[in-house]
Amino acid sequence: MAEPQLSVRSARARDLAHPLARREQCTVAEVVERALEAYEAAQAGREPAASFYARLSQSYGTDIDFESVLREQRQAHRGLEL
Repeated sequence: MAEPQLSVRSARARDLAHPLARREQCTVAEVVERALEAYEAAQAGREPAASFYARLSQSYGTDIDFESVLREQRQAHRGLEL
């Protein structure tokens, strides 16, 4: 099945994306995806996935037991305060 194509209707966005795509040797869709991911990360204040996994790898090594990490951080909900 073919992937959906990106339609950039803004002339300014198109003028910015095409030279970036040529310089980075990738598609315009990839440039737009990376830009949107960076924007989303900046707005949400979250760490990008690539740097998160790099930090995990440095901290814990290559073999991480996610279940034990989650178990350590898990806390029981105290319920509703009435």
